[in-house]
Amino acid sequence: MAIRSKSATSLLFSVFGNSNSGVIRHGSDRTGALLSRWISSASSSSAVVVDDESEGIYGLGSVLKEYEDYRRSLYGEFTYKALLVDAVGTLLVPAQPTAQIYKNIGEKYGVVYSEAEILTRYRRAYQKPWGESHLRYVNDARPFWQYIVSASTGCSNSQYFEELYDYFTTEQAWKLCDPEAEKVFKAIKEAGVKVAIVSNFDTRLRPLLRALKCEDWFDAVAVSAEVEAEKPNPTIFLKACELLEVNPEDAVHVGDDRRNDVWGARDAGCDAWLWGSEVTSFKQVAQRIGVKV
Repeated sequence: MAIRSKSATSLLFSVFGNSNSGVIRHGSDRTGALLSRWISSASSSSAVVVDDESEGIYGLGSVLKEYEDYRRSLYGEFTYKALLVDAVGTLLVPAQPTAQIYKNIGEKYGVVYSEAEILTRYRRAYQKPWGESHLRYVNDARPFWQYIVSASTGCSNSQYFEELYDYFTTEQAWKLCDPEAEKVFKAIKEAGVKVAIVSNFDTRLRPLLRALKCEDWFDAVAVSAEVEAEKPNPTIFLKACELLEVNPEDAVHVGDDRRNDVWGARDAGCDAWLWGSEVTSFKQVAQRIGVKV
C-alpha cells in the first residue's frame, strides 16, 4: 500500500505528531530513533511513494536526505557524533567459506561430510538455543565452538577443534569487506567522530583486530564476551556509547543483521543502518554522517 503526503517532511512528522502536541520536540532524545524506525520500515517496502505539493513523486532517497538535513539542523555539520560498527559480516568476513575450512582441515581427522552437508549442519546447530548459558560467547567460548564444530562435522577430535579454533584467530582466516575501510575510518576519526566495534564475539576479537592491523581504527571495542550481553540486547550498544562517552541518540550503528544490529541498536536509542542494503560501503557511511573522504 502506497503512502502519500503533501511533503516528505510533513509525512515524517505526521507519523509521530508535531512539536505542538509534545510528541516531538526540537532536540528531543527520541526524535532521531523514532524517525529512523519509520524510515527503516519504509525502506523495506517498494510501495512507498511521497508526493510534494506540486504532486511530483519523491523516492525514498529524497526522504532520507530530508531526514539527514533535519539532523544537521539540530546537531550541526555531522549527523552523528559516533559510529558503531558490527564486526563479522560488516567489517570483515571469512577469507574462505567456513564449511570449506571445516572440511579441508578436518579431512586428516576423518571428516567425510561434504561442504554442503557441513553448512547445513552448522546452520542447524548455530540456530539452536545454547543450553550451557544464555550467552554463547563466554570468555573464549570454547565450549560453544566445540559444540558447533562437532555438530557440523561429526568429529569431536580435540586436536581438530584446536587447529580450527586457532586458525580463526589469524589474519589468513579473514578479509575486510570494504578495501577502502582503512582510509575511511581514518577520515572519520580525524573529523572528530568517535568509532567503536560492537560485536557478538569471544575474546579472540581483540587479537584478531591487531592481527588485521585495524585495531587503531577504533576508539573502543564492545565485545559480547566481555560485556556479558549479546546483540540484540541493548546493553552492548549502551556499553559502546558509554566507552565513547556519547549519548545513544548521538550514535548510529551499521551492521548486516536486521534483528541483531538494526533492531537491537534502535532499542538502545541509537540510529541504525543495514549493511548491504541501506549502506553498501564505509565511504557511503561517512558521507551520510557528513564526513568527506
